[in-house]
Amino acid sequence: MEEREHLLPMMRNAQWVEVVGRDAIYKEFLFKDFNQAFGFMSRVALQAEKMDHHPEWFNVYNKVQITLSTHECGGLSQRDITLATFIDQASVF
Repeated sequence: MEEREHLLPMMRNAQWVEVVGRDAIYKEFLFKDFNQAFGFMSRVALQAEKMDHHPEWFNVYNKVQITLSTHECGGLSQRDITLATFIDQASVF
């Protein structure tokens, strides 16, 4: 729980929000079109695979919704913050 309280302010500053009823963070990304959204998801998927830490996500056309949580610890961890930081960087075109 201590780690979670330390990590949340960083994520709020990056517009990630806490998921109600769950120790997780969420963010929605909008892109120009489906190709741009899919390219973003491909970059995130490759990094997630390297980290062995996979997001929960949903995509419709140019919108990608992502939820991050670490199953091993039952909530938010440094792995989520690391992946969220990569995701934010990958979303800039």
